[in-house]
Amino acid sequence: MHSLTIIHFAFLIFAGTAILATIALFTRQSLLVAYMALGAIFGPWGLKLIKDPTLIEQTGNIGIIFLLFLMGLHLQPQNLWHSLKKMSSITVLSSIIFLLFGYGIGYAFGFSSIDCLFIGICMMFSSTIIALKLLPTTILHHQHTGELAISILLLQDLIAIGVLLFLQGIAETSGTVQQFVLVIISFPVLLLISYVFERYLLRPLLKLFDKIHEYIFILSIGWCLFMGEMAHLMGLSEEIGAFIAGVALASNPISLYIAESLRPLRDFFLVIFFFTIGASFNFSFLPTIILPALVLATFMLIIKPVIFSWLLKKSGEPSDTSWELGVRLAQISEFSLLVIFAALQDNLVSLKTSYLIQAATILTFIVSCYWVVIRYPTPLAATDRLRRD
Repeated sequence: MHSLTIIHFAFLIFAGTAILATIALFTRQSLLVAYMALGAIFGPWGLKLIKDPTLIEQTGNIGIIFLLFLMGLHLQPQNLWHSLKKMSSITVLSSIIFLLFGYGIGYAFGFSSIDCLFIGICMMFSSTIIALKLLPTTILHHQHTGELAISILLLQDLIAIGVLLFLQGIAETSGTVQQFVLVIISFPVLLLISYVFERYLLRPLLKLFDKIHEYIFILSIGWCLFMGEMAHLMGLSEEIGAFIAGVALASNPISLYIAESLRPLRDFFLVIFFFTIGASFNFSFLPTIILPALVLATFMLIIKPVIFSWLLKKSGEPSDTSWELGVRLAQISEFSLLVIFAALQDNLVSLKTSYLIQAATILTFIVSCYWVVIRYPTPLAATDRLRRD
């Protein structure tokens, strides 16, 4: 195979996913794990059916741009203000604890101080994609558990975006201090642009043509890509622009309908995102990082539920709700992958550290998916009794 066309690439992903997902359902396995497994099987370190790293990277970037846009659509600030105030101390304190644990584990395995710092930073976040994907719609939008989960995830995402902005600022210091300042200023300017466009352009258009569903779909996608491109032109990442686009649109009364209508698109890019995670992992590094990755993943899977449960109970939440929320937030985040990739591009961390974070993140994704799917109501539950959409 000398070249891989887009059609053949899509065929391999979705035909393979259909087969592996069928096997996963018959054996009561997690679909998200099946997507990652397929990437590992077909990728450069497996059967080499897809071996172009640039194509894999670009496809993964497209997937996460749309996934972050869809995540932003669920984050409605006006409905979460009370919970955000309550959850801010819990999120900040838990993030510091996870950072210290990550730093300590990295230090114990002989990583450098800067590598340990980034290991700790990557442990601060839980996966918004997995948490929202495995929350039934009734819990996500209508129950207190969903409100708490989104509040914590929103604050974590804001911290992660702050880290990414800082890393982009560091990258610009290879030029001038003015470039660094420009990147920092770009973020509030982008927020202002998103507010103005949403308030004075998108909102009137959506109100005027709210009955034309196809138009709403096209306008939403165009808005996502427009903000991604604006962010890129201003020295930020497309992912940050897409996330801001979603959050800005979340304040619109029609946002929940948009999020619901984009569910097929979400599932499409969910497959691509998790496929590329499996396909991009270099298994030749596995012998050197498997032990610290196992230790790191195990600690996070144990510590996160315990810490979240303890802090939530201290704030007055019921024990059952606190523990369930802790379990649902037990994994490492896709934002951790973005952070470590950005740090690697800026030569701030070693390649070994990058693959350590990738391996630990994949391990927590797998275990966390199984834990939630087997224990709690979810759209991907292993039994009919727990399956809720």
